[in-house]
Formats: sequence, structure tokens, C-alpha cells
Amino acid sequence: MTGTTLIVPGFHGSGPGHWQTWLEAELRNSRRVAGIGWDEPVLADWAVAVECEIQRAAEPVWLVAHSFGCLATIAAVARLADRASARVAGALLVAPADPDRFSSAGLRPEGSADCESIAVHLPQRPLGLPGLVIASRNDPWMPFWKTALWARRWRCGLADMGAAGHINVASGFGPWPHGLTLLHRLQREGSSGGSIHGPASGTWNHEGAKEFGNNALLPKSPSPRQ
Repeated sequence: MTGTTLIVPGFHGSGPGHWQTWLEAELRNSRRVAGIGWDEPVLADWAVAVECEIQRAAEPVWLVAHSFGCLATIAAVARLADRASARVAGALLVAPADPDRFSSAGLRPEGSADCESIAVHLPQRPLGLPGLVIASRNDPWMPFWKTALWARRWRCGLADMGAAGHINVASGFGPWPHGLTLLHRLQREGSSGGSIHGPASGTWNHEGAKEFGNNALLPKSPSPRQ
């Protein structure tokens, strides 16, 4: 696939054993987003950094994000507004973090009602570009039902990984060929002009098989912006 793949790690970054680091080495034209304080999860700062990386790319980028990086990616796409479809080819969003765990200043104290959740700063509407959310049934950073809800709002496909923790090193995800396969499938569908829709188009299990819906893994359907 042509184009740059932009890797967007999550809170605390992705170390040498992380699947994102492995993927970055596997892909010919990829780079990690720069200018982020990985231990300081401030959505506005991260979103600006992701947007800058998107803007400086010579052609539309593929975004591969994990955890809090997914939220920054979504916020960056929202900042681009009508320019997003021209600058972003598609997004693979792996184990998004729960926005209610964060405030605009960073990590939100558990049970705190004093700090507003960053959920209010995330789009509640379709992204208008190909997207696939990969979710775990026992993710400590966001329950599966809530991940599915956000995927529906953004009108992204939803891949069910089963009990896979936070899909990180701690849950056994170093080299991850299946993640690369999902990215390639998303790229093929996006490049052919299809758009990846959410639960109405089906949910995929951890082996990439549809659990319901038609037989196409990434079904073609009208763009949300059309």
C-alpha cells in the first residue's frame, strides 16, 4: 500500500516489546508521531501533535493508534473537519481508552466528579473515513460495551478480540501478525472506495471472521458524508 502509516501510541508510549513498535519496523513507510509527552495524557496537546504529523505528510496517511492515542487520533481528525477525508486514508483504533478516565488536564482521579471528562471534546458523529476499532472483552481501560458504543458513533467497524486485556505487552501482544492483517484489509477496502461502518455492518471475532451480517469482512457502503 502506498502512503505513510502514522503510529500513535497511548499513555506511557509503546516500548520495544509493544506490537506498535514491531508494526513500525514491519511497514516500509511508517513513522511514530513526534512531539508528545507520553506520560502526560493531555488530549489537546496530543491531538495537535497528531494533526501536525498528518498535515506534513505528502499524501493521505493511515493512522494506527492504541489506547489514549486513539482518543488523540479521533480528536485530530475532528480538528481537520472537512479536510480529514483528503488527509487521512483510514484509521485502525486498537483498544481505545475510556475518555471518562481523563480530564482536559490529564488522568482523572478515579470516582472524581470535579473534573470534566474529555468525552465532551470527542466527536459524537461519523468520522467520514474508513475506520476499524479493535476491542477486547476484558480491557481494564474501557468496557467492551462502551467501546462498541463509540465505534457506532464514529461509524467504524468493530473487531472483537475476545478476552485480550488491553492488547498490549502485558496481555501478550508483542509481534502481532493478525493486527497487520487487519490493517491490510482495512487499507484494501479503503483504497477501493469502500467505507467501514459499525455494528450495523457486523462485528468480527479475533480471527477476522464476521459473527453476523454478510460475508464481506469490510463491506462497502455509502460514505457517511454522502
